[in-house]
Amino acid sequence: MNVLIIGASVAGIRTAEALRRHGFDGTVTLLGEEPHPPYDKPPLSKDVLAMDGTGEPPPLLSADETEALALDLRLGVRAVALEPRARVVTTDAGVRLGFDRLVIATGVTPRTLPGAGSLDGVYTLRTADDALALRGELDRAARVVVIGAGFIGAEFASAARTRGLDVSVVEVQDTPMAHLLGARVGGMLAGLHEAHGVAVHTGVGFERFEDDGNARVSGVVLTDGRVLPADLVVVGIGARPATEWLESSGLPVENGVVCDVNLRVPGTSGIYAAGDVALRHHPLYGAPLRIEHWTNAGEHGETVAADILGMPVPPAQVPYVWSDQYGRRIQIVGRPATGEARVLHGGIDAPSLVAVYADRAGTAVGALVVDDPRTLMRCRRAVAAGTSLEGLDLGLAAKL
Repeated sequence: MNVLIIGASVAGIRTAEALRRHGFDGTVTLLGEEPHPPYDKPPLSKDVLAMDGTGEPPPLLSADETEALALDLRLGVRAVALEPRARVVTTDAGVRLGFDRLVIATGVTPRTLPGAGSLDGVYTLRTADDALALRGELDRAARVVVIGAGFIGAEFASAARTRGLDVSVVEVQDTPMAHLLGARVGGMLAGLHEAHGVAVHTGVGFERFEDDGNARVSGVVLTDGRVLPADLVVVGIGARPATEWLESSGLPVENGVVCDVNLRVPGTSGIYAAGDVALRHHPLYGAPLRIEHWTNAGEHGETVAADILGMPVPPAQVPYVWSDQYGRRIQIVGRPATGEARVLHGGIDAPSLVAVYADRAGTAVGALVVDDPRTLMRCRRAVAAGTSLEGLDLGLAAKL
């Protein structure tokens, strides 16, 4: 059997590893669009940008591990078309690759803004090349504007501020992260920026870029008419699934590649989606979800490999994501957006912060924890078990 994996990030690599670990001895071909050996992406907006860092992202596989997996690893190769019935993927070089099983793990593409592509000094942050270029820009810039206060934008703002640069964050919501965490907790995270000297502009949008006359960004014009001077701009306004290459395939694509609980694409035979690109019918929630978390991508790799090999699929885990900002570790479990913050302990200016979210029935559905790993694990178990607030014992005193 020949397994073809499109995408050399976490979901694709973990699928290949799981296949080999469970005894698969057939051909595994893995295409990576970037020329770099597979690397870990979360550090791109964290350690890679640090002044004392090497500027290189950590590899997902060592040379010895890559050799042991016996992969047909093809880097700098992009898939441009899929013919499901013929069971063929065509690359940008016109090479046609047949498969018995196909794993689509192409991830996401950052959203950008009008005019960004025509100006120097305006970036998104998704690849090693992005991070390397931004690291060089941070050595020269004095004034930085970050558009979007999600995790990517927040982590970049933290890296820039740590270098002593003048940093402004622009967020169209009245409170950063309010759509996920609610206004009160989102306000606390905004306070973390402000406590470190970042100017946070909320409830206002992007209008256009200004340039210096030499095709270099010089400022960001906001929808209220204000102009924020900028030597460097980072756009962190989310991402979209990388599915353009599937437009002629006939696969079901709706905010990602539609797939069932085992990540199989309906209406096909032997075709799977994994990682950020997969719109999975989530077994824990009984609804289609596309989750852009590092841990989710790893779990998908295990699930796909097990299904390909006819093994029992491992149980799904509650979503988990983390962010490092200004020396603080912010961790989120479950789906806080499906409930309201009902338990609160500490604060962003305290040694730790814990917020537990519950639905209308009083069941814990998510939690945010800052710098308290022990409580994070308790929250994770409570969310996984569907514990009621009345039965919740985290040793926390204050309730909202």
